[in-house]
Amino acid sequence: MPANLKDQAMHAVELAQRSGAEDAWANASQSRDVEFEYRDGALEKVKDTTSRTLGVNIYANGRYSSHQTTDLNPDRLGGFIEEAVAITRALEPDDYRKITPEELFANRPTDDLDLVDETVAVLDRDQRLAWCEALDTVSTGHERVISATAGVYDGTQQSASASSNGFTGSQESTYCWFASRVTLRDAGDKRAEDGFYAGGAHVEDLPEAAAVGQVALDRALSRLDSEKGPTVKTAMVVDSRAAASLVGRLMRPANAGSVQQGRSFWAPLIGEQAFSDKLTIVDDPLIKRGLASRHYDNEGISARALPIVENGVVKNIYVDTYYGRKGDMTPTTGSASNRRIALGAQSLEQLLAAVGNGVYVTSWLGGNADSTTGDFSLGLRGHMVENGQIGRPVGEMNVTGNLKDLFGKLEMVGNDPYPYSSTLAPSLVFVDVDFSGA
Repeated sequence: MPANLKDQAMHAVELAQRSGAEDAWANASQSRDVEFEYRDGALEKVKDTTSRTLGVNIYANGRYSSHQTTDLNPDRLGGFIEEAVAITRALEPDDYRKITPEELFANRPTDDLDLVDETVAVLDRDQRLAWCEALDTVSTGHERVISATAGVYDGTQQSASASSNGFTGSQESTYCWFASRVTLRDAGDKRAEDGFYAGGAHVEDLPEAAAVGQVALDRALSRLDSEKGPTVKTAMVVDSRAAASLVGRLMRPANAGSVQQGRSFWAPLIGEQAFSDKLTIVDDPLIKRGLASRHYDNEGISARALPIVENGVVKNIYVDTYYGRKGDMTPTTGSASNRRIALGAQSLEQLLAAVGNGVYVTSWLGGNADSTTGDFSLGLRGHMVENGQIGRPVGEMNVTGNLKDLFGKLEMVGNDPYPYSSTLAPSLVFVDVDFSGA
């Protein structure tokens, strides 16, 4: 962590107070992001970007504003912040906008989250090319392949924050991802395509690049001869990767801002048995090497595990300080970290066997979900489940319903959490789900 990031944040707070702000919060960040992409056997893209940013929240005379700059030249920073304070003073007052109370900074965890892999910072061109070539060689290893794109993405992220009421902190992480997407020639003019990606904070946690390419190719091959799915009411088995996205849609309006503004179907659910007793969701920022692990959130609120849903009962939602004041709710945290869904005991194969017949969803293809009502309509790709086995591939079909009702119909939970997401969801089984297709 560059020492001057913390110094810059503290200096920005000092400048804001000198310019007349009662309170200020500053965050200085630096990142490096590297991309290597292969397309159809040749290196197509190399991108190496380094950025530094300073963000400042100003609280002046009952007014608030947020400002950001990439110009960190000390000779110009004072003028930038002075102008920011002047702009803030000209705004309408907002009694609910106040700096994070000091008590929310207390008990900050000191767990070693192990988010930094020193090898990422020294990755060289040859290693990235070798990974791209391994991905590409496997991804293109079939006679029906029309096109394949393989990529390696890695980087480092560092930040430091400071406030006028005593907060200082810094966080650092690294990442490395492998990805491959494959398009195949199908019957007639049709195309079959799919992909796969894997990543994390440490290179040693990744599968071999060739294995990622193989999964991408296998997924694309499984899409060959896909047909339009039927219109039917039946069981839905959601693959763990697709389950993470579905849980994300459920959780999107589970925050104080949406509730206070009347835009969330979660509003009447707090404290209630809202979903199936098979559903337990915990927001856990302290998972070692987690993709969204942290010691504090962007307001400085100290990290802690937060139960969201416990055996179907809604325990908490995400409450930041601003909407907490407006809605008379106790702050929890303003943003999600890692989400853990409690696991069941059965594998995907066992879930399929128990279902017998239904629809197995492997990915979502657009659609929408209404945050206010929970009503949704989502396009999907997947397979029919026939006699407990994965059967013919299907597409061009939608699943419709209401998110609250859907998660009330959660009947079985798998033991296979998808590891390459901040939402650690296993395969899920829902009953009596409406599909529209042929």
